[in-house]
Amino acid sequence: MCGLNGEINFDGKPADAGALQRMCDSLAPRGPDGSGVVLRGNVGLGHRRLKVIDLSERAQQPMVDSDLGLSIVFNGCIYNYPELRGELEAAGHRFFSHGDTEVILKAWRQWGVECVDRFKGMFAFVIHERDTGRVVIARDRFGIKPLYLAEKGKRLRFASTLLALLAAGDLDTAIDPVGLHHYMTFHAVVPPPHTIIKGVTKFPPATIRVIEPDGTSKDRLYWTPVLERGPGDAERPAEEWRDLVLDSLRTAVKRRMVADVPVGVLLSGGVDSSVIVGLLAEMGQKDLMTFSVGFEEAHGEKGDEFVYSDLIARHFGTKHHKIFVPHDRLLDALPGTIGAMSEPMVSYDNVGFYLLSQEVSKHIKVVQSGQGADEVFGGYHWYPPMQDSADPVDTYAKAFFDRSHDKLKTHLNPEWMADTDVSRALVAEHFARAGAETPVDQALRLDSQVMLVDDPVKRVDNMTMAFGLEARVPFLDHELVELAARIPPEHKLSQNGKGVLKEAARLVVPHEVIDRKKGYFPVPALKYIQGPYLDMVRDALGSQAARERGLFQQGYLDQLFDKPTDHITPLQGSELWQAALLEMWLQNHGV
Repeated sequence: MCGLNGEINFDGKPADAGALQRMCDSLAPRGPDGSGVVLRGNVGLGHRRLKVIDLSERAQQPMVDSDLGLSIVFNGCIYNYPELRGELEAAGHRFFSHGDTEVILKAWRQWGVECVDRFKGMFAFVIHERDTGRVVIARDRFGIKPLYLAEKGKRLRFASTLLALLAAGDLDTAIDPVGLHHYMTFHAVVPPPHTIIKGVTKFPPATIRVIEPDGTSKDRLYWTPVLERGPGDAERPAEEWRDLVLDSLRTAVKRRMVADVPVGVLLSGGVDSSVIVGLLAEMGQKDLMTFSVGFEEAHGEKGDEFVYSDLIARHFGTKHHKIFVPHDRLLDALPGTIGAMSEPMVSYDNVGFYLLSQEVSKHIKVVQSGQGADEVFGGYHWYPPMQDSADPVDTYAKAFFDRSHDKLKTHLNPEWMADTDVSRALVAEHFARAGAETPVDQALRLDSQVMLVDDPVKRVDNMTMAFGLEARVPFLDHELVELAARIPPEHKLSQNGKGVLKEAARLVVPHEVIDRKKGYFPVPALKYIQGPYLDMVRDALGSQAARERGLFQQGYLDQLFDKPTDHITPLQGSELWQAALLEMWLQNHGV
């Protein structure tokens, strides 16, 4: 829920009220139910509110606790806040509101930097201590809730979106060659701290930072998954893993129903979202609203999976909403989709989530979604080749990377090339860390900690929050992930991937949605770029702004335009769309 922003000046200058207001205005779609700014000398906090828990004005933000001398801006949801509140009340704390925001304030005062260890949820928050001048910044374990930073001289600004920092102004908007290399290589994943522009960085997940009044700071990485087998794990039968997974998933889904408004489900018809619906039905959830989206076919490729989402909706008697998107509506929605992106994201289903969220927000404020299951339970096609790989880094790169470093040298103009293969080096460094027992574990850890954060999770956050819709992801419950990390890879990779999850799902949902080819939000028109889509990308890449920027070699662009459908990445992405999307994002946001 919500959007936060703020400014700290370490030279004592007062925070810029105008910049704070511009950031708040930019974040308005994320928080349509309220806004506020608090100025405390050199520190300013701003907030836009989406009312989900404690709908009263007592929970408005920025929240100021005068007795404790603490102010906070917070985005997200602490699912176990009622239990934590009970602990804190027993310790002597008294509350003036009924939501999770105040629980964070009291938890910080009670437990300090260790408070985040107790939080079960998704969050980004910033706390200012009146009496010490310290500022505390934290982000959840999987980076479900975004947080961007912009440092210049003695000033630090932060916001829930990169776009809000752009709105604040006085920012270095030059392209970051390292961020560009990741974008072009790592399928548009740009890991922290980088973004596509030099003046903005990303605050890393699972981190809490304490900043002193002079600007010095100390980080604590408070969580990381360990993908190793404990005593007895290797011998545990598949049926026992199945039951453990189902019980843990049941808990994760139930946790994410905490709200003072109804909670629905984004239903693709795949096993992940279907099992969420099934578990909610099992819990006795009445009048559950579900939502699906499909697109007009193109190049002979079907653009919807309604047959499966309809099956689940009928089976569990949900109040189902089905959105079909013809080509003309898809084309019209693309500028808004790109405008909602905090960073350029190349996956076709951005527009699917954008249009779906637009419709869902007319009915409901909170939904559960199935993101994370593939990265946690081994659902992608590049995991099986990792099993017996003699060179895991090379195997992963060949399956996932859009192009090699040498190939990239023929696509980008020389002045935009990173000096070294930074994307491959990142994978190698991550794989070399302790705590991942096998090459499959190494890939799963990388994907769940890096790729997932800056592709599927960011995509869903950006597109849902564009319409004031909060998406919750039970597959990223950290206790479920810790359990999954112990499961031997062979149980995950069975049945063409996610075997242990599929076996758990068989106890809940019809087998037809399990025993089928893996699906996704197919958007064929953006994979096989033709007609008006080709005209649109030609205009973007041939514009004066693109020519002056000069990211891409003209010979490479000529090849793409000559045969758009021939240049498809290993992950079935269009190279032409990737190049055009980047340029359209830069132009859309005035970069």
